[in-house]
Amino acid sequence: MSKNNNSKGKLFLIPAPLGEDATHVIPEYVKQQVFELKHFIVEREKTARGYLKAISYPHSLDELTLFTLNEHTQQHYLAEYVKPLEEGISMGLISEAGCPGVADPGAPIVAMCHNLGIQVVPFVGPSSILLALMASGMNGQYFAFVGYLPVKDSERKKEIQRLELLSQKTGQTQIFIETPYRNHQLLKDLIANCREHTKLCIAVDVTLPSEKILTQPIKNWKHAKIEMNKKPAVFLLQG
Repeated sequence: MSKNNNSKGKLFLIPAPLGEDATHVIPEYVKQQVFELKHFIVEREKTARGYLKAISYPHSLDELTLFTLNEHTQQHYLAEYVKPLEEGISMGLISEAGCPGVADPGAPIVAMCHNLGIQVVPFVGPSSILLALMASGMNGQYFAFVGYLPVKDSERKKEIQRLELLSQKTGQTQIFIETPYRNHQLLKDLIANCREHTKLCIAVDVTLPSEKILTQPIKNWKHAKIEMNKKPAVFLLQG
């Protein structure tokens, strides 16, 4: 079970579906391990409870011990979060969606566990970044995830041009994301600031029934139509 009286507990990195209807992408053995845990570090309690309910978590959700870890969590709280682990109780780290620690605020707690000699166990699950790269046809040997691009127009223009030039020089695929309601504006900015033959892939609703992944030159994106308003999307650029 989750209690280990002879040693420290383990931190299990538990991937979450990328949408409400995608629990089928979580392997059965991951679910079975989750069923043995009652202590979790989560990005958002409501989402975590919904996820556990969706995978038929066998225990009462009222019995859970949940610690919230997001961009607003102050560093000094992390020491409290790992106390169960130090006492021999294993815990799960659950992202809002996708894989913990990847484009996710979970990395600091993982780093703390390494410093304390606590075993960290990553589990297989959906990562929109990796799945988009797999499906893009772009360089999967050399790539970089750069997170969000600047919001200010002048800074965003410079960053787009910098990433395009870097990709042209090195062959490195550049991967980034945007707040869903600004997806179409980002596409407009990419069209306005990239060369016509630079390739752009947009991956929308990865793993969901509405999934759409399309790679083509910038010049073709001027006329292409892809529904991504308020939908999670990953952008990949290769010069």
